Amino acid sequence: MSTPPVNQFPPIGPKKDKFTPELRILVASLLSVAVIILWTKYFGPKPPAHVPQQNQPVVSAPAISGPSAATSEPAEPTPSAAPSTVSAAAPPAAPLTEDTQERTIVVENDLYRVEFSNRGAVVKSWQLKKYTDDSKPQKILDLVHPKAAADTGGWPFSMVIDDPQLEKAANSGLYKLSGDAASLAAPADLAFTWSDGHLEVSKKFHFDHSYVLTVETSVTHNGTRLLGGLAWRGGFGDLTVTNPIPVETVSTFYSENGKLSTFAHKKLDAPEKWGNIWMGGKTFAGIADRYFTVAFLPPNDSPGTLLETRYWKVFHSIQVDGKDQSEPVPEVAVVTRSQPMALRVYVGPKDYDDLKAIHPPLHSLVQFGWLEIIADPLFHGLKWLHTYVPNWGWAIVVLTLIVNMVLFPLRISSYKTTIKMQRVGPEIKQIQEKYKKYKMNDPRKAEMNKEVMAIYSREGINPIGGCLPMVLQFPIWFGLNRALSYAIELRHANWLWVRDLASKDPYYVLPVMVGVSMYLVSKMTPMTITDPQQAKMMKLMPVSMAVMFVVFPFSSGLALYILTSSLVGILQQWYLNRTHPLPAPVKPVHAKK
Repeated sequence: MSTPPVNQFPPIGPKKDKFTPELRILVASLLSVAVIILWTKYFGPKPPAHVPQQNQPVVSAPAISGPSAATSEPAEPTPSAAPSTVSAAAPPAAPLTEDTQERTIVVENDLYRVEFSNRGAVVKSWQLKKYTDDSKPQKILDLVHPKAAADTGGWPFSMVIDDPQLEKAANSGLYKLSGDAASLAAPADLAFTWSDGHLEVSKKFHFDHSYVLTVETSVTHNGTRLLGGLAWRGGFGDLTVTNPIPVETVSTFYSENGKLSTFAHKKLDAPEKWGNIWMGGKTFAGIADRYFTVAFLPPNDSPGTLLETRYWKVFHSIQVDGKDQSEPVPEVAVVTRSQPMALRVYVGPKDYDDLKAIHPPLHSLVQFGWLEIIADPLFHGLKWLHTYVPNWGWAIVVLTLIVNMVLFPLRISSYKTTIKMQRVGPEIKQIQEKYKKYKMNDPRKAEMNKEVMAIYSREGINPIGGCLPMVLQFPIWFGLNRALSYAIELRHANWLWVRDLASKDPYYVLPVMVGVSMYLVSKMTPMTITDPQQAKMMKLMPVSMAVMFVVFPFSSGLALYILTSSLVGILQQWYLNRTHPLPAPVKPVHAKK
C-alpha cells in the first residue's frame, strides 16, 4: 500500500482567531493565580506567632509490657501520634546549633580508648586496651565494626526516633562539642548538642576508671519532648574469630523478672517490624558476643527504673571466596520514660566476678549452657587454683590431678569389678555362644540375659561399676570444655606451645598425644568385653577421640585435661595391675545332656 502524499501548503479559507480555547484557559488560570497571590499578600489575615510550649508530654506510643512483650516476635505496630516532619514555613523553635566541620575526639583511660565523631555524636571506635584480636599480627581489640556500620548507616550510640526523617537528621547533624580538646583522659565529661531550629538533641557522657559510663540524652521537636532511644548499631564484638564466624556468636539480650532472654540473629526481625513499639519491664538489655558485651543499665540514682528495648537485624554485603554475600547485623536500642533520659552503659569483657559486682548483677551473661551445674564449679575451682598457679595451663593440670585423686577410689572399685568380670568371662561367652543363633527380638534372648545376670549375682558383680569412672568423666569433659570456651580468663591464655587454651591446638600435638595416651590406658586395662565387634570398637576409641579434637572446635584446654587424666590413669593402672594381679579364669561348667 502506498503512502498518500503530504500536503505542504496551508488550506485556503477564512483566517482563524489566534486565541484558541486552550490559550484562553491558560491565560485565565494565570490571572486567577495572580489575583489570589496579591489578595493574600495585601488583604489576607496574618498567621498567629508560634510560641513554644514547655514541659510538654513525650510524644510516643505507649510501652508494651506483659507476656506478649517478652517474646522475640513483637506485636503488630499500632499508629501513634508521631511528630510530623519539619515544614519549611514553620518558624524555628530553638536557635540553630551545629558545627561547621566534622571532628573527632578521643576519650581514654587504662581500660579503653573511645573515638567519637561529632557527626551524629556517635562512636567510631571502641578499643579495649587489655585485649587483642585474633589477627596476625594481633592488634588491640576494637568492638566496633566500621564496614558494617558504614554500609548500614548506623553507629554505636546513635539515636532511635519513631519519625524516620527526624532520626536521620539527629544521626547526621554536626554536633557542637563542649570543649576544644581533641582528646580527654578519664575521669572526663563530654557533651554534644545540635539543633536545626526545630529538632534539638543533646548527649552527655561521663567516663571514669571503670568499664561503666553514664549517658544522658534529650530530644525535643518544636519544644515538645520526644522519646529517643540509645542504640548500639553497626555490629559488635571480635571480627577476627574464625570458628564459628563472628555473627554466629553475637546475640541481643534482655533480663526481665530475673530471667535472661537471648536472641541470635536467626530470631531477629527487620527494624520495620517494631513500628513505634517499645517492650517495657526490662532490668537490663544489650548485645554480646562470646567474650564481650554492651549492657544498658538504669542510672545509679534510680536503680529500680525499668528499661524498654527493641532488637532487630539489618544486612550488609561481605566478600566470601570472592563472591558477594549478605551478612546479618544484630542491633539493639534502649529507652526510658524519664526526661532527660539517663542510663549507665557497661562496655567490656564478660568477666564473671566483675559482672556480678555490678548492680543489677550481669554475671548471667556468662552462659555455660545446660551443663552449668558442672561447668560453674569447675571454672571457679580453676580460677581459685590460678591464684596459686599463675599459668592457666598448669592450673588445668593441677585441677586434673585433684579430680583424678578424688575419683581414684571409684577406679579401684571399677578395677575389682573388671577382675571379677574377666574371671567369669569364659563362662559368659559360652552362654552367649549358646544363644547367638537367635535374633535380638526372640524371647529366648531373655533367657540368655537371665543366665548372665545369675552369674553376676553369684559373683557379686555390678556390671555398671566397671565403667562408672568413665561415665563420670564425660560430663566433666563437656562441662570443662564449656567453661574453657566461654570464660574470658581463658581467652588467649597460653601454655608452652599453645597460644589460646580456649581454641584448638594449632599444631595438633595435644590431639595426637591424647590418642596415644588413651591407647596405652586401654592396653593396660583388663578387657571385659567378650564380643569381638565391641572389642574392636573399644580399640578404635582412642583414634576417634584424637580425630574429634582435630575436626571439631574443642578447646585445647580440654585436650590438656584429657591428656593429663590419661597419663595419671597410666600410673594408676600400673599400680593396680601390680598390687591386684589378675586371677586365673573360671572354667566353664558344661551342662549335662
